[in-house]
Amino acid sequence: MTVADPVEIARALLRCRSVTPADDGAQDLLAGILTGAGFSVARKTFTAAGTPDVANLLATIGNGPPHLVFAGHTDVVPAGDERRWTHRPFQATVAGGVLYGRGAVDMKGGIACFLAAALAFVGERPAPGGTLSLVVTGDEEGPAINGTAKLIDWAFAAGHRFDAAVIGEPTSRRSVGDTIKIGRRGSLSASIRVTGRQGHVAYPDLADNPIPRLVRIVDRLAAGKLDDGSADFSPSHLEITSIDVGNPTFNVIPGEASARFNARFNDRWSAASLEEHLRREVAAAGGDARAELSVERASNWFLSPRAGPLVDLISEAVRSVTGASPQLSTTGGTSDARFFKDLCPVVEIGLVGETIHQVDERVPLADLEILTAVYRAVLDRFFTAGRR
Repeated sequence: MTVADPVEIARALLRCRSVTPADDGAQDLLAGILTGAGFSVARKTFTAAGTPDVANLLATIGNGPPHLVFAGHTDVVPAGDERRWTHRPFQATVAGGVLYGRGAVDMKGGIACFLAAALAFVGERPAPGGTLSLVVTGDEEGPAINGTAKLIDWAFAAGHRFDAAVIGEPTSRRSVGDTIKIGRRGSLSASIRVTGRQGHVAYPDLADNPIPRLVRIVDRLAAGKLDDGSADFSPSHLEITSIDVGNPTFNVIPGEASARFNARFNDRWSAASLEEHLRREVAAAGGDARAELSVERASNWFLSPRAGPLVDLISEAVRSVTGASPQLSTTGGTSDARFFKDLCPVVEIGLVGETIHQVDERVPLADLEILTAVYRAVLDRFFTAGRR
């Protein structure tokens, strides 16, 4: 493998079956390449009760400010029924100028592009005029408990201070660099459990059916309007994702019923204020204390300044490669950018996300070359005398 070739790096990563939380050698591969290029590599596996152990990596070269960190993840979502794929998801097949594989876009391809750009950069400038780091986790697609959050806490305790962060998530819509993310809405996932009393359908007076109560709650949440959006974010919304009773019979009134939902919220809310609002709504629709809301996961929104130095620098880098200015966006799901927002300015820029999490996830080889060139332009601009 030519270590500065993003295609070959991406293919090597795709052959690792690193479905969350497994690593299957993906970070061993990165560590070997980075160590060989002169980076200092720290490997950290974090644990927490009730969650899987997760492998993480921090690679650093140079010293002193300015300190640029690139963040990404080697874990991928499951491939599903592999027989439905045109090319097997972990074989890294190239066909018709396109690379197929789970993680090709989200986001092993982005890691490969940044790694190729970084290797070429430090090959020409062994002393980059600052510090360049890579933070790579195996937990972005999972609970995100033992990954980036703990790794950057460890890095901070070890004395690292980041001045800017670039996240390699697939942000582009139709062509590489046409969209960069300067923010993301928050996410709150929760479940509702309504308890009743099981009984025979012929004797409803002896039972207490929880389903009508759950339906009222779900209808109120789904129909409710959270806000009209803000200057920087689209409107918040809530989607019911599951309603479960687990009743296989027709003549038994169930003893409990449950539902699950996810809300994506903007800067008119915090995770805490939205949870408080939803508890009031559940109580109002449920009518009694037998309706219980449990928040399972929540993360707050983040927003970088639209006219900040990092946004301007990345926009200039994109224009220098593609000739077009990127759109600044806050749409989409959550990402590990939220863990950097309180440490330094953070921007996301990556491949076209059209096929992420789909059968036949794929990326044109030309897109890998373009993104590598964009990342190289970012490095060249960041590590100049004028940024000190």
